Amino acid sequence: MYFVTLAAAGCATVERHAVPAALAADARVPGLEATRFWGDEVPKDILSFVRNHMPSVSRMAAGTTQKNGRPHIEYLALSGGADDGAFGAGLLTGWTERGNRPRFEVITGVSAGALIAPYAFLGPSYDRQLSELWLNFDSSSVATPQVLAGLLGAEALADSTPLRNLITKHVDRRMLSEIAQEYRNGRMLLVGTTNLDAQRQVIWNMGEIAVAAERDQEATQLFRDVLLASASLPGIFPPVHVKVRAGGKVYEEMHVDGGPTRQVFLAPSQFSLKTFDSLYPKPPTRTVYVIRNGKIAPEYEAVQANALSISARSLFTLTKSQGMGDLNQIFAMTERDGAAFRLASIPSSFNVKSAKSFDPAYMKALFEVGQRIGRQGDSWARTPPEAVLIAQR
Repeated sequence: MYFVTLAAAGCATVERHAVPAALAADARVPGLEATRFWGDEVPKDILSFVRNHMPSVSRMAAGTTQKNGRPHIEYLALSGGADDGAFGAGLLTGWTERGNRPRFEVITGVSAGALIAPYAFLGPSYDRQLSELWLNFDSSSVATPQVLAGLLGAEALADSTPLRNLITKHVDRRMLSEIAQEYRNGRMLLVGTTNLDAQRQVIWNMGEIAVAAERDQEATQLFRDVLLASASLPGIFPPVHVKVRAGGKVYEEMHVDGGPTRQVFLAPSQFSLKTFDSLYPKPPTRTVYVIRNGKIAPEYEAVQANALSISARSLFTLTKSQGMGDLNQIFAMTERDGAAFRLASIPSSFNVKSAKSFDPAYMKALFEVGQRIGRQGDSWARTPPEAVLIAQR
């Protein structure tokens, strides 16, 4: 795999006008300057930053539910997972059937979670569309292989035009208008991508983009591009190029799957969930729900003694370990800020094997497992597994 990467890099012919390193922090999407921020830092003047980048947050308190006489805020973080996203989609529809699915004030998504997030944000009325999307996925819906082109200098080993077309079909004007209205009501929809040049997570305020999309076709395209970028595994799918302005000139950023920087996120670790307590008549209570579209426990598998199998298994292991670190970071945030933590993941007992990427039979089985867990409502862990192990030592 290493030598293939070297060969591809040596043959690369794609040229781009990348943002100079000195201007990376100042790059803005023209006309949509307040739609994104770095996911690994908190501005010094957070309140001023929020007024400029998330102006609707001040209205969040108006629609908050009450619990034990106090406002109660509920968050949902959706992880990456490729075709394992069928689990999260099924869980949400099962939760609707149970009858106590929250109206989340804040929803975040990465990769597969980013594709689920708009439907989760709009609630049970979009369950049918969510189910149709994940139960009709197959490899041809996502990408067209172009391995030879990738090895000879193209940006990826597959063409993601099918996924781009699928996103365009589903993210229509009606969906964008409804997301914009929910954003105006104070709710937040956030999606993470990776700025590959900067090696940093970028968090996109999708509600702000949806508001702009009501009057600007370019904003509509940006909304779709962010979803595509968040789900674009680098090297496999082409990156999404985002035009930005910095230093009076137009440049191009390269955005890929949010997973390389964060498998799942809620906010920068330095950010306190209590920042906006002053908006409420009483300090609110909070519950953070995390759906990990994958198994958490280690899975034993005898690895074949060849470079491709070893590389693939190593990457899978790295991704799983990174995901655990992200879960622990969110848990630490909830512990620090006095919020309840709830975690759902694919049970270790699920043993259906996928015959190929985005195997419809595998995804249907996984969707049904998630749906059953959502209906039961009693499978939420209150700590990540590693936190339990640490507490027992």
